[in-house]
Amino acid sequence: MRWADAETGRVSHLSRQIRLNLWVYAALTVMGLIRVHFAWPENRQWAMIPLGLALLLLVGGHLLDWESLSRKRWMTKAVIASYSSALVAQLLFCLPDPDPELMFPVGAVMITVAAATTIGSRVALVLGVSSVVAYLVLLLAQPSLDLPYSTSIAAAVAGVAGLCVLAANNRRHHLAQRRAAERRTVALMENGSDAVLAVGDDQVRYASISTGRILGHDAESLSIADLAEMTHPDDVERVTEFLNQLRAAGPGATDRIESRSRAAGGAWLDVEVTATNHLDDPDIQAIILSVRDVSTQNALRAELTRQAFEDPVTGLPNRALLLDRIVTAVRRHARTSGRVSLLLIDLDDFKKINDTRGHMAGDEFLRVVAQRMASAVRPSDTLARLGGDEFAVFVEELDDIGLHTLAERLLAEIKTPVRLGTSDLIGTASIGIATLKSDQSADLDAAHELMRDADLAMYAAKAGGRDRIAVFDPSMYTAAVKEAEGRTDLERGLANNEFVVNYQPIVDLPSGKLVGVEALARWQHPERGLVAPDAFIAQAERTGLIVALGAHILRVACFEVAGWQRDIPGAENVRVSINLSARQFQEKDLVDMVRSALTDSGIRPDLVVLEITESLLMQDVDATVITLHELRDLGVRIAIDDFGTGYSSLSYLRRFPIDILKIDKAFIDGITIDSDDATLAEAVVGLGKALRLSTVAEGIEHIDQQSMLSDLGVTYGQGYLFAKPGTADEIAEMVREHYGPEAAQ
Repeated sequence: MRWADAETGRVSHLSRQIRLNLWVYAALTVMGLIRVHFAWPENRQWAMIPLGLALLLLVGGHLLDWESLSRKRWMTKAVIASYSSALVAQLLFCLPDPDPELMFPVGAVMITVAAATTIGSRVALVLGVSSVVAYLVLLLAQPSLDLPYSTSIAAAVAGVAGLCVLAANNRRHHLAQRRAAERRTVALMENGSDAVLAVGDDQVRYASISTGRILGHDAESLSIADLAEMTHPDDVERVTEFLNQLRAAGPGATDRIESRSRAAGGAWLDVEVTATNHLDDPDIQAIILSVRDVSTQNALRAELTRQAFEDPVTGLPNRALLLDRIVTAVRRHARTSGRVSLLLIDLDDFKKINDTRGHMAGDEFLRVVAQRMASAVRPSDTLARLGGDEFAVFVEELDDIGLHTLAERLLAEIKTPVRLGTSDLIGTASIGIATLKSDQSADLDAAHELMRDADLAMYAAKAGGRDRIAVFDPSMYTAAVKEAEGRTDLERGLANNEFVVNYQPIVDLPSGKLVGVEALARWQHPERGLVAPDAFIAQAERTGLIVALGAHILRVACFEVAGWQRDIPGAENVRVSINLSARQFQEKDLVDMVRSALTDSGIRPDLVVLEITESLLMQDVDATVITLHELRDLGVRIAIDDFGTGYSSLSYLRRFPIDILKIDKAFIDGITIDSDDATLAEAVVGLGKALRLSTVAEGIEHIDQQSMLSDLGVTYGQGYLFAKPGTADEIAEMVREHYGPEAAQ
């Protein structure tokens, strides 16, 4: 450590004061020579010889290395002894002097002042008291004494000695406070997070103790050459230019730079250097450097950046980095009339791997596929993982043929078997391709449009059968906009209660008597009028809105039919059939939703028939059986709608708690003219009887169909022959006709 070293400061002060003391002693000796020459008698002129020799010794004493001698422990005592000797010599010299009362005080004061400034207050006090005592002894030795004059001089000597003591004491306190402040500053810098250096033009003028801890180099021996060697070779030129600019900027200029510094062990540290120009300050004459190790912060920042722009599973760029590169390229190509393209890749049925093999196996599959796709793209292309099973390849300056060839290579790599454990998995993918031409806008929206178009093309590839490639066409966007508008319209219709329930009667085939109704959803659109379900059910299924729509239809049907049962005498047993969609059946709260509708409406559960399709039964047999039993536990009955169009086997059919089979209209239409349809209908009726199930024939439009189905043993029927679907009020009137007082007559 340099600068405020206490020992160095003490030595420097003592050496300077010793030289000053030599001049004081020399001045007193010259005064003695003058007194001897002019005031002493001739018989005592010989005293000039020893005084002259003493003067020569004092002047020659300045040539000694007092800086080194001052470091000796005995030097302070020697200096104190010199003051005592000088005071005794002054007394002995003045004894024979004609005017001792004048000469002695001058020398005593000079010696006391020198001692006070060199050693301190205690020595000055002792010398001051000794001077007064010696002066009194000198006066008493004189034959004649001018008491007032001598007393005044003695008082002056005592006063000067007192002032010297006070000044020395004040200086001692000041030095103690300054050294305490220096110790506090050193302690702060030693334990601080920064290494502080003062670098002059040719040397390191100061280095805090913390330099060794932070930079790994001894602060005591640090040099300019060490600093240059510590700096990374790639950063030397930049750091040198930084310091030169700081020097040129003038006094007080401050700047900051990051560079790399070699620690004692050879490792490179990232350091942040804050530098301030104090070269013009006479007390500093250096550039003050505050050096902080920022390796940990930079490593953390780099890790956060990596996590922000890198996919954790595959190590590929993620969506954020891909978008950034697309934006940069789009802006560049807008100036160069180029084109950029995006291939969006979605792995087909990847969810099955996670479900059957676990997510660790799924991640391994993704890593292998990512590596293979990386080998299929050009070095200039960007392969990224967008999340889940979606990847993207961003390419520049590739024509349509090249894009299709690249997509084919990617599909081939994905189809290559992946070994997981003891088995091989073969994947397929759907790829959508979109291109942004140079005449399009070059902003962030254009990049998002490119991703959107590729996404639409990818979904078109999936819709086309998967394991294929589709190129974006503007019609895809038009269809997507229409789909979005339709969803918004559906959401608005649900929010405004625009969906109503129509009912189609179900009759007892032999008698034609109404026994129940099937609830059918209708949309009372404010602009399009009454909309049939074919226009909105499929979209409601795709968007998931069918769940809310189905719950609404269920509650309305239960409440309205319950109202007929209460208000129309004899209609207490009229039942209502309500369709459940596949999406509804997947909802965890389906049973709770049905229970709530039954409880709130007050309808008898056994008069509610929930209809599900035959294909829905086979999606997840075990889960379906559990859900159906939970629904049956509520008291409702279960019907299979459109029976005969699916693929359920008899063994599976026996596992389900089913009450009713509904024969699809497709078989009813040709029952009177096609023997195969008649045979199938007869088989369904026979199956129903064997399983003790009721049967309902749908779509009966002719009397001969009713007659033939009745002869086959079909229990119930519905269709235009009996009534078209009608509003709640219209069907309520029909119920009154069948069950009211007039029907009884």
